Amino acid sequence: MKLRVRVDYSTYSALKEVEKEYREVLEDAINYGLSNKTTSFTRIKAGVYKTEREKHKDLPSHYIYTACEDASERLDSFEKLKKRGRSYTEKPSVRRVTIHLDDHLWKFNLDRISISTKRSRILISPTFPKIFWRYYNKGWRIASEARFKLLKGNVVEFYVIFKRDVKPYEPKGFIPVDLNENSVSVLVDGKPMLLETNTKKITLGYEYRRKLTITGKSTKDREVRRKLKRLRERDKKVDIRRKLAKLIVKEAFEGKSVIVLEDLPRRAPEHMIKDVKDKQLRLRIYRSAFSSMKNAIIEKAREFGVPVVLVNPSYTSTVCPVHGTKIVYQLDGGDAPRVGVCEKGKEKWHRDVVALYNLARRAGDVSPVSLGSKESHDPPTVSGWLRAKSLHSIMNEHKMIEMKV
Repeated sequence: MKLRVRVDYSTYSALKEVEKEYREVLEDAINYGLSNKTTSFTRIKAGVYKTEREKHKDLPSHYIYTACEDASERLDSFEKLKKRGRSYTEKPSVRRVTIHLDDHLWKFNLDRISISTKRSRILISPTFPKIFWRYYNKGWRIASEARFKLLKGNVVEFYVIFKRDVKPYEPKGFIPVDLNENSVSVLVDGKPMLLETNTKKITLGYEYRRKLTITGKSTKDREVRRKLKRLRERDKKVDIRRKLAKLIVKEAFEGKSVIVLEDLPRRAPEHMIKDVKDKQLRLRIYRSAFSSMKNAIIEKAREFGVPVVLVNPSYTSTVCPVHGTKIVYQLDGGDAPRVGVCEKGKEKWHRDVVALYNLARRAGDVSPVSLGSKESHDPPTVSGWLRAKSLHSIMNEHKMIEMKV
């Protein structure tokens, strides 16, 4: 949570002195980590502490600790970006400084905040917003660590962290999730359902309009770039991923379930389009962003404390979960036939449904799969999930019937 406080000139000057020396320690710690090829906080602190203590005798020693911790985080982030080819400099540059505080450097109470500086401790009296009291009165407690940075106009911006003791999560079931190009299938209480994402329409619509916009023109043209930006393909897909992730995770949290996802390899779309010759299909698969959808669900699950299990995705839609034999799909004129027949039991399976049951089994779900008639029933398709509703309410609205498989 951010708190902004306007302070007097003497207080701001004392914090400015701390910021200046903290920046120097941070830069030295980063250079040490780069020269010794390490991102470890312990190694960086051991390597620079003695030298920095002699250089900054008046600075409280714990600022050196927190600066080393800050350097470790920056170096680790830089290494990850470098591996993905997204780093644009040879080393991380220190442009903005946010000073890390541990429990020795600051003290908090509802009347004032005390911070250690070079000469003494300064006192700041903040005004707390409503959202602070909302968390504070609901049992959340202030963490021992915090951060602050200095803004123009003698303003100090605090980053206060709330913590809360969470009860152990005791899973009672599984919610397998199968990611597809134009939809996401979910198994809730034994009922499979298909959530349409319309990714195909967004991708193709953007591509058609992009071709019309850039035909005979340069993409460096300001007007062309403005028109391309207004298409908002990325924004639309990110919005869908976030809403879908929240919907699935909230359902799992309320039902105390474990989310089961496919452990997709790195650069999954490249593996999937390797043998695909259709240019349009290659484009659609590549821009479906399966890994981004998986990561969005995992990130939201961490926020709610919901466990996620990643299982092997191989043959999840081609093996019968009852007999363990191959499913033969009947040609239907499409790129990927949706309905197949088990070689042994002769029951019909929908591709998206069989994947859900196989994912659940690989995660450890041993509940039996009930078999109904030999007829195949497609999973109910739900297009109104983008509204903030639970999966159960959506199922009731669409009068979903449990699928017979």
